[in-house]
Amino acid sequence: MRRAADTQFLVNEAQALLTRLQTVRSFALSTPMVLAAAVSAPAQAAINSHLAHVAFDLRRKLKTFIEWVRSPESQGVDAEHSQARYVLLKLRFNSLLDQFDIFADVLSQRGEHGTGTWLAGLDVLAEDALHLPGDYYEPPPLMCFLERGHGAAIRRARTRLPGGDDNPVGVIQIPRERMVGSGIASSLIHEVGHQGSELLNLTTTIRAEIDQRVAEGGPEQVGWQLLSRWLNEILSDFWALAHLGIGATYGLMSVVSLPSYFVFRISTDGPHPFPWIRVRLSIALGEALYPHPQWTDLTEQWSALYPITGLPAGKQQLITTLLALLPEFAQLVVRHRSPTLRGQPLADLFPVAERQPEHLQALFGEWQVRPALRDECAPSLVFAVIGQAKADGRMTAGEESRVLTQLLTRWALNRARNYCLARPAPALSPAPRRHPPTRRSGFLSPS
Repeated sequence: MRRAADTQFLVNEAQALLTRLQTVRSFALSTPMVLAAAVSAPAQAAINSHLAHVAFDLRRKLKTFIEWVRSPESQGVDAEHSQARYVLLKLRFNSLLDQFDIFADVLSQRGEHGTGTWLAGLDVLAEDALHLPGDYYEPPPLMCFLERGHGAAIRRARTRLPGGDDNPVGVIQIPRERMVGSGIASSLIHEVGHQGSELLNLTTTIRAEIDQRVAEGGPEQVGWQLLSRWLNEILSDFWALAHLGIGATYGLMSVVSLPSYFVFRISTDGPHPFPWIRVRLSIALGEALYPHPQWTDLTEQWSALYPITGLPAGKQQLITTLLALLPEFAQLVVRHRSPTLRGQPLADLFPVAERQPEHLQALFGEWQVRPALRDECAPSLVFAVIGQAKADGRMTAGEESRVLTQLLTRWALNRARNYCLARPAPALSPAPRRHPPTRRSGFLSPS
């Protein structure tokens, strides 16, 4: 039998949760930012709708719990089991706050002068890199935020948030130290590649092809096993290459330029290729997509920066085995076909023809005469052209930063302008609502 004091304690605690729940307000009411810095309208709608749904579901459960605790039917339940029911609701409330903080970390940066607008421009770049002609999938909304450190990461849309709910948007973390330069696109589109590869089920279908090589045995078996283990990260690098050309590889080289100990630190049980072979994988995939002497030059440059001579014999042997597999592996990836790809080679899904070095170089020459032509191009193509120009020594880092800062701002403004134009103008004398929306907390009732 539960005591009256126990009942009152549980009621007070549940009501306290209800009170705190009312302070969780919609981001539309609490996050200051200029319009150009805002995340996309689909992303805003998805986040607010998701959090509103979770908040109203929790409110309903809390009210049901309070009614149950006060009812005669609960009096025969001991305090321990009543407390266990309450604790589950408290954990659900904490998971809601965890979810809220994930999105708040992203949105709070949009209020920073300059940074917020650049991030909105990067949102546009990310969405461009995720979109594939042909409607192979429905791309989710994406939004970016900056974090300290050198690495990038993504919390993919349609994966689990704290509490088990599906994430309504893709949240991409990118390193602050790479703002603003063409290298940021390499990190960003690599993370977009994680989302895109999952939507196309590439890791599963390509791994099945690699596993056939593993089953054949022989001295190359270990190399194929490692490529299979690293495949998810390799495909994300491929996604960046397919949009950026050699700029993706140069961006990768910048990320993994570390002391030699770390560059050659080989882990055979993790998802990431060790840095030295990761760059060589990028070069091999780049050469398969865009045949050109520049890849040989880049190979020589990387080998000069980090020679393998002097490494232990075992490491040298493993590297030699992997290098021998790279041409075949690269062809396996670019020519891969699957039902998800509708029988098309994987490379054909991407704008590979537009990213050929000669085409990028020609575009850069045209832009020098008519800079306004840049405004008509897709953001990923702009970054590809600038990355190629920087690789060719035709653009300095200062010029690169100045141009990209202007373009990120322009893309953000264009998106904000298009959003405003797409919204219908309010009537001068709007008809009164018959059923005004109810507000029981900071979130409007979900539809």
